[in-house]
Amino acid sequence: MPALVLLGAQWGDEGKGKATDLLGGSVDYVVRYQGGNNAGHTVVVGDQKYALHLLPSGILSPGCTPVIGNGVVVDPSVLLSELSGLNERGVDTSKLLISGNAHIITPYNVTVDKVTERFLGKRKIGTTGRGIGPTYADKINRVGIRVQDLYDESILTQKVEAALDVKNQILTKLYNRRAIAVDQVVEELLVYADKLAPYVADTVLVLNQALEDDKVVLFEGGQGTLLDIDHGTYPFVTSSNPTAGGACTGAGVGPTKISRVIGILKAYTTRVGAGPFPTELFDEDGEALRRIGGEKGVTTGRDRRCGWFDAVIARYATRVNGLTDFFLTKLDVLTGWEQIPVCVAYEIDGKRVEELPYSQTDFHHAKPVYEMLPGWSEDISKAKTFADLPKNAQDYVKALEEMSGAPISAIGVGPGRDETIEINSFI
Repeated sequence: MPALVLLGAQWGDEGKGKATDLLGGSVDYVVRYQGGNNAGHTVVVGDQKYALHLLPSGILSPGCTPVIGNGVVVDPSVLLSELSGLNERGVDTSKLLISGNAHIITPYNVTVDKVTERFLGKRKIGTTGRGIGPTYADKINRVGIRVQDLYDESILTQKVEAALDVKNQILTKLYNRRAIAVDQVVEELLVYADKLAPYVADTVLVLNQALEDDKVVLFEGGQGTLLDIDHGTYPFVTSSNPTAGGACTGAGVGPTKISRVIGILKAYTTRVGAGPFPTELFDEDGEALRRIGGEKGVTTGRDRRCGWFDAVIARYATRVNGLTDFFLTKLDVLTGWEQIPVCVAYEIDGKRVEELPYSQTDFHHAKPVYEMLPGWSEDISKAKTFADLPKNAQDYVKALEEMSGAPISAIGVGPGRDETIEINSFI
């Protein structure tokens, strides 16, 4: 049975939660493999809307085991709050598994994140201020705190001391902040030990055994391809690898186990935070996309920057992820435009460029080259098959498919769980 990777093919916020939820009834495990509570998924089930920040979307599918992999950074207070909120709404969260090797976002990671962004001023990255970057930095610097450390107070204390040796120097001497007491941090973290204990597991073993037993495992990325720390629009990126390769390291599953890689594409383009965005709109069309699409960050609450579809980015996502399929979301938002521009290439210093430039400088100067496609005015939210779509909507989808380099196997025509056209089965 397949191991599937599902990830964002733009700058995040493409509708991965809807796609994961659609597949949730057909898979046995849904795994978050990177990121933290800086990612958000909105899932609509019937008349109920669920905003998930850290938990895998599969937690809403009965019979599915949700897993937080070793590549995720976990804020225990956020996780427990999210679990409590779902329990109050009648969602069974008892099957959740958390890797003992996942790193913990500590209070001092959050503090460092916020004061650093303020210190950077106009050079700030636009982080969510939730401690994600500093936690990944601690992981790489080998002074991080892992979930398993909560169950050995001596080791936990030693690791907190090691981390604060340097951080307190920075906080007091550079940022003019108070030093953080080791005992206070240790005491706060130990409070979470018993509460998290029922969920902690050797998830690498669990997932590999599941695949050996022919179970279906879906790996769910947060953020998007263009926010990948290695392959995104650096430095305006996240601190982990949302691309397909990150699923292997962030969950402990070998690449030969992955059978399909599904990229989620919005029918236009959005991004949150700073950084280059060639097709960004500053006019009435941009405002209309934002309003009709409800483009506000699930986690941050910030308005998303909006622009037309960028086929250059889509082709890049296909290449670096080895995409086998696309799930196109929010096609319904484009209803009402007489013509819809699609970016097919860039102009950089007077030259036409059809692939994403590797140079940050070139990408900052890239200007979109548009091809105009005819729009449609018919309501498509009730469409159940591809043939139900107006001809111009069909042509738009076919054009995006040809430009992007992988087949579009599903189309979102509304926010609801049932407002999806399935062209080809993912499983």
